[in-house]
Amino acid sequence: MKHIKRLKKIHIHREGTHTLYGTFLFIILINLALYWGLETRIPFYIVAAISIVTYCLLLNFFQCPIRLFGQDTENIVVAPADGKVVAIEEVEENEYFHERRLMISIFMSILNVHANWYPVEGSILKVAHQNGNYHKAWLPKASMENEHSTIIIRTPEGKDVMTRQIAGAMARRIVTYAEEGDDCYIDEHMGFIKFGSRVDVFLPTDTEVLVRLNQPTIGNQTVIAKLK
Repeated sequence: MKHIKRLKKIHIHREGTHTLYGTFLFIILINLALYWGLETRIPFYIVAAISIVTYCLLLNFFQCPIRLFGQDTENIVVAPADGKVVAIEEVEENEYFHERRLMISIFMSILNVHANWYPVEGSILKVAHQNGNYHKAWLPKASMENEHSTIIIRTPEGKDVMTRQIAGAMARRIVTYAEEGDDCYIDEHMGFIKFGSRVDVFLPTDTEVLVRLNQPTIGNQTVIAKLK
């Protein structure tokens, strides 16, 4: 697909701005209180070390990295998220397709960047949000029963692909940038999920799978499948 990539120059996601500012202020106040309020410096050093590690984890979590795939995108399906492949199986998809589909699921731990990318290029046919439960994201029932956002993309070759952003036990906010009627491209951010969560990709059953269970993935870099 020929296009001009509309990359958003985001390094820290706006969803994390208030959290990072608030946490930083809280950490500074706590550490100043310990530094000036205690005669011994040992508690201060311990809390300061924990504070630095915690804040670095938050900075990593709220990253919104700019990544370029840099290869031919025809019929290619890339990982929509950083994480680990937790499911590769044929399932009966009854929310949109009402037929059997190949599902590849990627679980994001709290240590992963939680920005999401479009897995394929094409046109967005449908965007829908469904409220639900907050089961642990790696459980099979989380795909349908948890709160989730669904995005249907038709590729330039006429294949329909569904991506589902799923809230986990800790996730309480799913952000989706996709809008019906828009074109979408590999390299663009699809959305963001706060804290532990999962992204499912539903593909035609004749798709060639290029990843294995428990394989780590890098969003917008790891090729997970190739459409026929």
